[in-house]
Amino acid sequence: MSDPLGTPGPPEEPGGSLRPTSPAALTGWAVVGLVGGWLLHPLADRWGTPPLVTWAQPLALVLVVAILGSTAWVTHRQVHVRRERLEPQQAVNRLVLARACAYVGALAAGGYLGYAVSWIGVPAELAEQRAWRSAAAALAGAGVAATALLLERACRVRSDDPAP
Repeated sequence: MSDPLGTPGPPEEPGGSLRPTSPAALTGWAVVGLVGGWLLHPLADRWGTPPLVTWAQPLALVLVVAILGSTAWVTHRQVHVRRERLEPQQAVNRLVLARACAYVGALAAGGYLGYAVSWIGVPAELAEQRAWRSAAAALAGAGVAATALLLERACRVRSDDPAP
């Protein structure tokens, strides 16, 4: 700001807010994943062998769930229980992580679910195995999205909190 004589005053701190992740956006990413996962089977059949889903994929997603969950818990305790403030860069990093993981979790959940559904009723040798493991990975992907939303919520501060 400047006074009427034009001398510069102290700079104003930029303020801002971020809206919570939209359910419509998550649903959109899940639908994109669902269609992509469902299309993967016939396309892979046409050009070779459809990919196998091992237990490594759902277990990797479960690891991400554990990391996000512990980060959400620590953040919740720091911000809401002990009423401490996060460093601005730390808060931004956690919010970016939460938003990205929510979108990727929804996409992975939809993709693995689509791939699982594409194997239902197929008389192939490993069809049942692919369907069950893909369903487990879809569940783990949904867990990633859910815990990411918990982290996002843990970063939320009340609007009546004083500015730092």
